[in-house]
Amino acid sequence: MKYLWLRALVLPAMALLAGLVVWPFAGRFWALLVIAIGFTWILVRHIRNLQALNLWLRDPAGAQVPMGVGVWEDVFGALYRYVRTSQQYQYRLTGQLARFRSAGQAMPDGVIVLNAHDHIIWCNSSAERWFGLEARQDVGQHILNLVRNPEFASYINRGRYDDPMILRMTRGEELVLSLRVVPYGQDEKLLLSRDVTQAERLETMRRDFVANVSHELKTPLTVVSGFLETIADGAVTLDEPRGRQALGLMRSQTDRMLRLIEDLLMLSTLEASAAPSHENPIDVPYLLNSLHQEAQALSGGRHTILVRPGPAATLYGDEREITSAIGNLVSNAIRYTPAGGYISLVWDVKEGEGWVSVEDTGPGVEARHIPRLTERFYRIDTGRSRETGGTGLGLAIVKHVLTRHQGRLEIDSEVGRGSIFTAVFPARRIKLAESIPTARAVQ
Repeated sequence: MKYLWLRALVLPAMALLAGLVVWPFAGRFWALLVIAIGFTWILVRHIRNLQALNLWLRDPAGAQVPMGVGVWEDVFGALYRYVRTSQQYQYRLTGQLARFRSAGQAMPDGVIVLNAHDHIIWCNSSAERWFGLEARQDVGQHILNLVRNPEFASYINRGRYDDPMILRMTRGEELVLSLRVVPYGQDEKLLLSRDVTQAERLETMRRDFVANVSHELKTPLTVVSGFLETIADGAVTLDEPRGRQALGLMRSQTDRMLRLIEDLLMLSTLEASAAPSHENPIDVPYLLNSLHQEAQALSGGRHTILVRPGPAATLYGDEREITSAIGNLVSNAIRYTPAGGYISLVWDVKEGEGWVSVEDTGPGVEARHIPRLTERFYRIDTGRSRETGGTGLGLAIVKHVLTRHQGRLEIDSEVGRGSIFTAVFPARRIKLAESIPTARAVQ
């Protein structure tokens, strides 16, 4: 291209030279005619190449660069190299954009790209799911036309995005999003969203847990403090009936606080790891017979307690945790079953799974309460639960123990007809001892 002007003069020079050569032999007329024909031929070639260039410029992406001769060969060659370089650069940009979009799609957070007028340029699948968007249809739409929420509109319009915003969505299930707008480029914005629903629930559970523990401890401490103040003032002496009654009540409230603390420590231990710390073989019929003796002592003869040990089998797991879980089910049955009622401890193996059931003839539970029974401190009848000595953590402990052993808790209850609480253990934790005869029912 450096000497392109020299190559452009070659053909005109050749036409002039041809005319000069003809002049001495044929005269001036024929010399001028030869020169005119030469220049006309050169002009026609330039016009054809210009036309080819013009056609190519109309669709440079879909057509090949034209071929040329002479100076046009250099021009078209330079264009070809330029087009090839541009295409390679475009391919790189397209690849980078595709990688950027793939990265955006892979992000667990929602990403929405907005222009200067808050119209959607692009969004990833998380944002589509959370905000109810359709990327292909909603590109170019104003974000406030699609997300109709007064707080969200105020946050987008105020233009100051130093602090994130918490947005509670009412679309389908409960969804809590933390939003942040990040300006970039020329008045464009990134609307970033993160699902904090679980964190909100955990924070709510933490606050409720602290409030419930404080309430559960405050009541017995108030009772103990009141009696101690009465005794300290000399209003009651320990050797008179009222003093002995006060000591008995203080002991009862102290025992209640100790049980609550023990259950809290147990829950804390269970939550510290996802799996049992020990895996030992447990003789389930023997375990139920041991719990039967403890249940009789706790009942004090007020109930008829039966044991149906079922097949001789071994359950693999943490014996201390499983004993605590089944023991909680038994103690709950005793507390809530009226005097004269029946309680049964049943062991069975169904389709390889181990089923430990505690059946009672108590008042039963309404269906609306059953899904929440394993929540901490959830009580159907708060006053009655405290009177029977319950801490409100027993079924929460049962649920955690079974979860750690890949099991589940099934509850079947009917008001007025009693309840069946069943701990189900997976088949891989059960080993039948077929050579050992089935244990007989114990009363």
